[in-house]
Amino acid sequence: MIAFGLRLTLRGGREAAARLVVIVAAVALGVGLLLTALAGINAVNSQNARYAWFETDAGAHGRVPAASPAAHDPAWWLLRADMFQGKVIGRVEVAPTGPDEPVPPGVTQLPEPGEYYASPAMAKLLRSVPRTQLADRYPGRLAGTIGPAGLPSPDTLAILIGYSPQQLSKVPGATEVNSISTTTPNQCSGDCYFIGIDAQGMDLVLSVVAAALLFPVLIFIGTATRLSAARREQRFAAMRLVGATPRQISVISTVESAVAAALGTALGFGVFYALRPALAPIPFTGHPFYVHDLALNLPDVLLVALGVPVAAAVAARLALRRVTISPLGVTRRVTPPAPRAWRLLPIAAGLGELGWFVLAGRPATTTGQIWAYLTGILVTMFGLVLAGPWLTMIGSRLLVRRASRPATLIAGRRLADNPSAGFRAVSGLALALFVTSIAVGILTTIKAYDGGGQATADERATVVQDLGHPGPPDPSAPPVTVPASLRATLLAIPGVKTVTRSDRREVTNKGRRFTVDDQNLSIRTSGSQSAIELVRGALERAFPDAPVAMTEAEFDAQNQSAQRTAGYERLADVVVLTSLPIAGCTLAIGVATGLNDRKRPFSLLRLAGAPLATLRRVVALESTVPLLATAVVSVGTGFLAAYLFLRSQLDETLQAPGLSYYAVVAAGLVASLAIIASMLPVLSRITGPEAARNE
Repeated sequence: MIAFGLRLTLRGGREAAARLVVIVAAVALGVGLLLTALAGINAVNSQNARYAWFETDAGAHGRVPAASPAAHDPAWWLLRADMFQGKVIGRVEVAPTGPDEPVPPGVTQLPEPGEYYASPAMAKLLRSVPRTQLADRYPGRLAGTIGPAGLPSPDTLAILIGYSPQQLSKVPGATEVNSISTTTPNQCSGDCYFIGIDAQGMDLVLSVVAAALLFPVLIFIGTATRLSAARREQRFAAMRLVGATPRQISVISTVESAVAAALGTALGFGVFYALRPALAPIPFTGHPFYVHDLALNLPDVLLVALGVPVAAAVAARLALRRVTISPLGVTRRVTPPAPRAWRLLPIAAGLGELGWFVLAGRPATTTGQIWAYLTGILVTMFGLVLAGPWLTMIGSRLLVRRASRPATLIAGRRLADNPSAGFRAVSGLALALFVTSIAVGILTTIKAYDGGGQATADERATVVQDLGHPGPPDPSAPPVTVPASLRATLLAIPGVKTVTRSDRREVTNKGRRFTVDDQNLSIRTSGSQSAIELVRGALERAFPDAPVAMTEAEFDAQNQSAQRTAGYERLADVVVLTSLPIAGCTLAIGVATGLNDRKRPFSLLRLAGAPLATLRRVVALESTVPLLATAVVSVGTGFLAAYLFLRSQLDETLQAPGLSYYAVVAAGLVASLAIIASMLPVLSRITGPEAARNE
């Protein structure tokens, strides 16, 4: 029977070939997205791990991070931050005390005094801009490059500068180290540097994104597998009537689905690896990935390669249970019982689970948070699919009550007769609207709290140098003096307008302006990049121990909240721009499948005198009513889920989305109506007299 099932699948005519192509494409899309999500989680953690060596001297200020094996000869070490055109430069100053010094990843030895190693992106930048703007800040010459093992990202700007022990030991903040840190920033405890990314938080977001994307894809795959379902059921029922056993029918249907799923899975792996070079440059964490970061481990491969075909086989077995129970199950059709209101319970359970964490507090660990929120969102999405037929039934009853034309009455009666079939075509769009609403709701709120405001012209043009003493605040310390020669040097730079000193300044935090006590020097420029960089270089030479000078706009852009918001915004764009097209494909296949499975009833209506225009209105209403009935619930449920997530995870209140959200939703609904309209001309070809014959 396996060979017979393979023959039916691969040589079953044009209809079988078309069905196979559609199912393979649907499975390939789902597998590609699943692999991308799994590889994305691996990439985030791989990227974050390469920040570890920058934490090397953090142990001097707090708890010592995990480190590589200790070297016999310590090295002096100082991590500083520099900046160029809004981009942070990781500046590490080192001085070995002997031949067996600790060496960070990406290089084979520490640079000698008067030399420095730079990342490829940094070396390119040094060559492309005038020396007065950047290269003059660093003593010595470029003697080598830092390899990928020591760089979080291809665009990382890093420089490793060599000094003698006598020079570096006298610099405030420099410490002796015997080993290189191997602890990632998010794992470091104590006084660690705020560098890198919150990999655990990103894992949580990526897990939710994966679920948000995969659920519509699973609906798409399920819809595709039902293509020509009525015809297949009739064929299997005929086999039962001539003596085929239920076991044989199960084997044939399992082979058909397993072959399509296996081909789609293989194609999905191919698509994923082919798209990795295009996916790696997308800066979801604020920086692009290396292509090799988007890697799969053995459990990932086994989960997808074995799980998808097995799931497809189980789904096929369940879909044809009517035929395997009785060969007359296809012909003896009765109106199924009407959906009951209990179908709303899973939605309530999912939202209730999310609401519980608002009252009890979020789980303490990231793993606990992933399971908590992922479970609530998945249960809610499952509840929307389960509640869809009941909502469709309610909409059909309202349609019948207000029916004034034959098409309206026929459509309402047909939906009431089988609301599950009516909802199936629009189920993907319902989930897409839920996903879009929850993504936009969360993103809008995060931006409102953490995104800050648009930088003013003065904030982009004024360089601020913090003049505070290094180390803990000391109110008794005398103020730092600003030499008159420095003022003259700064004012001589083309583009510099004023140089002022103040003890207070305005800063932006979470979209609000605050006044803070802070000794600082403000240099107002014309806003040109050359003026800003020349000022920064002059300040760095005058105050080598002070934090890097930056504009207020740069300061706001470099805070972790702003970077997190930018990363989440990119992920939200992916969710919206992926889920809506998938929903559109699901709708197109669902409408086409419904027309194909109901061509005989429509043909009988035409033979009975029903105009073709009436039948087209029936089809349009049968698709539009479930769409509108579930759209409102999906949008409302998405915003409620977003509110509960924000309250428990971030202690923030949901903010209303902007006009762009309503434009996207409106565009999605209009596109859906256009897809439905594009299917209507098919009616004239499939409702001829030949389709009305008993088969």
